Parts: sequence; structure tokens; C-alpha cells
Amino acid sequence: MAGRIEDYALIGDMQTAALVCRDGTVDWLCLPRFDSHAIFAGLLGTEDHGFWRIGPAHAPDTEPPSANRRTYRGDSLILESEWDTPRGTVRVTDFMPPRDGAPQVIRIVEGVSGRVPMRSTLRMRFSYGRIVPWVHKHDGRTVAVAGPDSVWFDTPAETYGKALTTYSDFTVSPGERIAFTISWEPSHKQPPALPEPELSLTATEDFWREWVEHCTYHGPYREAVVRSLITLKALTYAPTGGIVAAPTTSLPEEIGGVRNWDYRYTWLRDAAITLSSLLRTGYREEARAWREWLLRAVAGDPENLQIMYGIAGERELGEAELDWLPGYENSAPVRVGNGAAHQLQLDVYGEVTEALHLGHMTGLARSDYASLLQLKLIHYLENHWNEPDEGIWEVRGPRRHFVHSKVMAWVAVDRTIKLIESGDADGPLDRWRDLRDDIHRDVCEKGYDKERNTFTQSYGSKELDASLLLIPQMGFLPPDDKRVIGTIEAIQRELSTPDGFILRYPTDGPEAGVDGLPGDEGAFLACSFWLADDLAMIGRVDEARRLFEKLLALRNDLGLLAEEWDPRLKRQVGNFPQAFSHVPLIDTALRLTASGAYGG
Repeated sequence: MAGRIEDYALIGDMQTAALVCRDGTVDWLCLPRFDSHAIFAGLLGTEDHGFWRIGPAHAPDTEPPSANRRTYRGDSLILESEWDTPRGTVRVTDFMPPRDGAPQVIRIVEGVSGRVPMRSTLRMRFSYGRIVPWVHKHDGRTVAVAGPDSVWFDTPAETYGKALTTYSDFTVSPGERIAFTISWEPSHKQPPALPEPELSLTATEDFWREWVEHCTYHGPYREAVVRSLITLKALTYAPTGGIVAAPTTSLPEEIGGVRNWDYRYTWLRDAAITLSSLLRTGYREEARAWREWLLRAVAGDPENLQIMYGIAGERELGEAELDWLPGYENSAPVRVGNGAAHQLQLDVYGEVTEALHLGHMTGLARSDYASLLQLKLIHYLENHWNEPDEGIWEVRGPRRHFVHSKVMAWVAVDRTIKLIESGDADGPLDRWRDLRDDIHRDVCEKGYDKERNTFTQSYGSKELDASLLLIPQMGFLPPDDKRVIGTIEAIQRELSTPDGFILRYPTDGPEAGVDGLPGDEGAFLACSFWLADDLAMIGRVDEARRLFEKLLALRNDLGLLAEEWDPRLKRQVGNFPQAFSHVPLIDTALRLTASGAYGG
């Protein structure tokens, strides 16, 4: 049985990632890319769907013991887990080297004290747990083959097969180190090179140390910020610069519910805000790579901007259900692909334009094509900003005139006007200034409830939406505007959970069904960070700090956050780890640091 979502650690190589549970089980791994088929899909099913456990030997009918301690080695993505057993202490070091050849997962078992009996249990199941591969020996190495894929298993320990599973039973003494490695290669190619675990460990540690040295944030929340930055880097697909929203699919927003989506793609919105955080903390190279990815992804068809693309810029992300997987804690269906890819979400134009604007303002080398793209996007918005859309939350109900979408259309026009005013582009300045004013006036007239002194989710609606918290952050209105303060206070009253976290929007009440889905969901963590940001902006900095530190306390022991928090079960829910949670963590830390609002 899979662990709780927060029981998992992330390891990765900037092309794919694995999740490792507290008991030493790798329950999720897709090879060779984030969006490839999983060879370990136990996270979404049972052990029959694939896993790899290394830990102290235990009685056959008992649960494998959880590690007593685990941590990342310094500022890296190298996981160290330690077990204290009656016979001694053992450490397992898990990591994926930044790729130079075949993708690898390396696990090094080290004796710390005593003599500890250990077991490695490797059960590979290709195609999301559906296919049992042909496992055999080749030149002294173990290889599993199914169709186009082969996975090579290398270790000096003795192995044996039983019940379509590869085992190794061994004992470690103090100072003894035994490595286990799996490497992926297309099945029609020659075997991958023999792994060199210790050299790879040193190189991986060097990579992360050097990367973190570029971080320009040195404030009181540095530990949380750096861990979030490392997580965002791990979600970047190095060959193209695309950034996945999360490395998982179908981890539920409600345990047992149907709100289960595939997040292994590049949402323009998520990637743009990720880019913003990276730029503000010193990472221009990632910003340049993402901008190049964007220009390739939308090339030739910028008027039909998709809300998401594949990590190499693929447009077709057809959604399907994997009916042989029961889902995480029976949360079905398990979905791959994402049918929301072709939705109309007007806010995306604003997020992309804001990201391009921020890159320009922070000294990213000018790109004529990026400027041309920005102008083309505004030409599109000029004719479409006043249409209803599916909005930031990808509702699968009827289209509406979402206020946040209109605000972000205003942002797109405003940032493009600034680009023209700077002399770096040419465009119809007077006409677009009028357009900016028209959008602003439309939102303030149709999206604002005067009686309650709050903006609303959509034109004519009485419901609220946490995306309205972005109004002051985007500069649509100043923080001290009474309408902004009224909106913040209304969201606190109507969308707050008992523990003070924020829901995206109501899923019950007179307008239930706005998203077209049954069931409920947890508090959306990004929205709670947005509230902390807004509170700081309107001068309630102590309240902002308290909320921010409550949010930090929701992270797991390794500093990782999923998409949401279930206030009833007191658990993380949704895909994990989630870029859309870690980005606003960084942004709020920067704002609180600038305001001096922090403890100690």
C-alpha cells in the first residue's frame, strides 16, 4: 500500500523524477521522461503495479519499517534515509545523477553500526503496471525488456528471482557500501555503460552545490526558499527548458474522489510564475531556456495559444483513463494526458506577457521574436478579451466571464504598453492605452459587488474566488484601494477553512457546479500564500507572517508541498510536489523579508 502523499521524497535528474517513501520504497518512476509510462506505479495502485524497496529485512507478514530519520544531503536532491534496528543502524542514499547518457536511479546502502540484514525487492511493471517485462541475464547483468523499453539492473550483491520479482538479501557492516542501480535504454540499442555510483554521487553533489550558489536570496527563510528552488529546478526538463507542474498524475484533490489530473506537462501559467520566482532569486539561465521553449512551442500559431504543452512543446495531450489502476487510496479514475489543453483561458496571455516583461526588466538578453510574440498576443486579446472562458481553474462547466481572466488580459496589455514605451517594440500605443482603460473599466463595473465591497468570481456572480487576491499583486489596483481591502476581507470570511487556509472557490452553495465536477477539494496552498502576500501589502504584516509560518509547517519533513491541504484529514492532497505551491512560497518569503516581517 502506498504511503501518505507527504511520506514521499523527490529525487530527479531534470528529465524525470522518482518518489521514495519513508520505508525505502520507490513507488513512482517514469522513464525516460516525466511524461513517459511509469515502470513503478505502485503509488496509484498496489505493489503488483511496480515498486522498488530497499530497507532492513522484516518478517514476511509485517509492514516494512519506516526510516527513523531522513534528510537531503545539504542543499541537494540527494536523499539520505537511516534506520535504527536491533542489530544496528543503516543508511540508504538515493539519487538520480544529472543526465549524461542513460537515466539512472542509484541507491547506495551503507552500514553505520552493527551488522544489519537488508533486502532489495525490485518489481518492474512497464506501461503503468500493466506489463510484466522479460527479465533475464545479459553478459552478467540483469535486464528487463518490454517492447521499446529496457531497464538494466546492476549491483555487486547476489540476486535471485521469485514470483516475477528480483530480490537481493545481504548484510552490511560499519563502513561497508553496496550500490544498486537501474538504467533505462531503448531496447533496440546496446546496453548502457556500467554505472559508477560513487563517482556519480560526487558529481551530483557538486552539481547541486554549484547551482544553489547562484541563489541571491539570503533572508531569514533561506532554507525554505532554497528547498523550493531546488524542487522547481528538478521539475525543469533540461533538454528543452519546459517546466512540469508536478512529476505525478492522478494524486487526488479529495481522497476517494474523481478530481485526479495529469500534471506532467508544461502549463504556461505555472511555468510563467515559476520563471518569475527563478528570475527574482538569480536564475537567468532557466529563464532564458524557458523563453526559448515558449517561442518554439507557440511558433507559427500564437493566436491559438494553448494553456499547456508537452515538455518538448507537443500540442496533443489527449486524455485517457487507466482502468487497471485502482488509484491512490481508491481515488479513481487514474488519468493520463489532459483534456483541458485546448480550453480557452484568457489569463494565460497575461501570465506569459508578465513573464516576458519581467525577463526584460531583469536584464535577460533581448529577443526580437519574443517581442513580436508579445505583440501578436495583444492583437489576439484585442478581439477576444471580452469573451467568456474556462478561467484559471480549468472549470469543466460552462464558460463564464471570470474576473481574474479579465484582470490578466489587462496585465497583458499593460506590460506590452510598457514594452513599447521603453522603445523596444512598436505598436499602436494610443489604441492599446484605450484598450487597457476599457478592460479596467469593464472589470470594475461588472465584476465588483458594491453592496458587499468585493470583487466576485465572475460577472454577475455572488461567489468569491481566491484568484481575486492577485489583483493588487498584478498592479490592477493599489493595495490601499478600499475595493482591494474589501475583497481580501471577504475571501478571509467566505473561503477560509477553520485553520485559516484558503479554498479556491466554493464547491457547494447556490452556484455549486461552477467547475462541472462532483465532490470537494482541500485548501489550495497557492491561494493561502497569496493571502499572506496581500496581508503584507495592506500593512497587516504580523498577520501575514503568522499565516506564512503556518503554511511552512504544512511542508513535509523534507520541505515539500503538494497542491492542496485537506483540513479534515490534516493531510496533503493533490499532485506532488507541486510547482504552483512552491512558487508563491518563494514570492511571499521575498515580500516578508523586504517588509521586515519575520520572527527572530
